[in-house]
Amino acid sequence: METPKAQQVPAPVPLMTKERFADLSGLSVDTVEGHIRRGYLPTRKIGKRLLINLALLQVECLDDDEVLP
Repeated sequence: METPKAQQVPAPVPLMTKERFADLSGLSVDTVEGHIRRGYLPTRKIGKRLLINLALLQVECLDDDEVLP
């Protein structure tokens, strides 16, 4: 089954709004805002907008040494 275009994330997108991130991740906007406040999601402010830094999030995930059972 093919993923609908609305659910696909283009590979070179380095920044994303919290609303779009919530939509694609299946989390609520409130949950994403909580993760941002706690520092779980890296962000970048551009003008008045606070965007989630997907490029840095990917690097952090790839560099994570935590091994899951």
